[in-house]
Amino acid sequence: QVQLVESGGGSVQAGGSLRLSCVRSGWTYGGACMGWFRQAPGKEREAVATIYTPGGDTDYADSVKGRFTTSVDNAKNTIDLRMNSLTPEDTGVYYCAAAPGLYCRKIVPTTAFTYWGQGTQVTVSS
Repeated sequence: QVQLVESGGGSVQAGGSLRLSCVRSGWTYGGACMGWFRQAPGKEREAVATIYTPGGDTDYADSVKGRFTTSVDNAKNTIDLRMNSLTPEDTGVYYCAAAPGLYCRKIVPTTAFTYWGQGTQVTVSS
C-alpha cells in the first residue's frame, strides 16, 4: 500500500525558509508525476509544484517561481520542496501527491493524483 508522508513544516517569519520532504513507501511504480499542493483556510487547494520522477522535469505555480524548488532523491524515494523568501501568503497546509504512470512537465490539477499525504502545516508570520 502506497503511503506519502510529509514532514518539515513549521512556523517562520516572512523572508525565512523551510524545507519540506515527502517520503514514498510501498512504492512499486516506475515513473510518476509528483505534486506539491497547498490549502489556506477558506481557500481551495492549489498546485504549487510538480516534478516527474525519476526524470526530474519540474514546473511551478507563478506565485512561487524563483522562490521554491522541488527535487527528487530516487534512491531514497523522497521528494523535497525547498521554500525561500516566504511570505504570509504562503501559509497553509502543504500536501504531497502522486500520480503513478503520469508524465508531467507542467502543473497538473488535483484530480489527476491518486495518492495524497496527510499534509504539513506551514505558517509564515509578518
